Amino acid sequence: MALAFRGALRSVARRLQARSYADAPKGDEMALTFAAGNKVFYNKQVVKQIDVPSFSGAFGILPKHVPTLAVLRPGVVTVTENDGKTTKIFVSSGTVTVNDDSSVQVLAEEAHPLENIDRGAAQETLSKAQSELNSAANDKAKAEAAIAVEVAEEIVKAASA
Repeated sequence: MALAFRGALRSVARRLQARSYADAPKGDEMALTFAAGNKVFYNKQVVKQIDVPSFSGAFGILPKHVPTLAVLRPGVVTVTENDGKTTKIFVSSGTVTVNDDSSVQVLAEEAHPLENIDRGAAQETLSKAQSELNSAANDKAKAEAAIAVEVAEEIVKAASA
């Protein structure tokens, strides 16, 4: 009896541990929450696709995406809404979480719509950051300046696209 019970328990445990696609309770819908310290861009809005830059590589998210947690790198998040409209938002850093119910949270340290970025100001910021990197006196200052250069380079690239 105990042996049969143990076998049944293992069978159930194996089924529970099997990887599968996320269960979307509303068919092929994906609710996006996208916020930064300066603004909430989407609040549980149903969208078609989200493309994000991460340190492990850029990737796209569709409904029923496997649950994921990733760290955002500086770059552009592209949101494709259900009507086909695309919105591009520059993020400096943050996280993206894809849940098993197909909901997605993008939490950015700082984020700005691409159309609000001034290419000239971005280029000026990059030049200033490069000067600070070249004149950094200690390791901490060098690390901070290197981060500023990386973000500024991505802003210039995004503004030029």
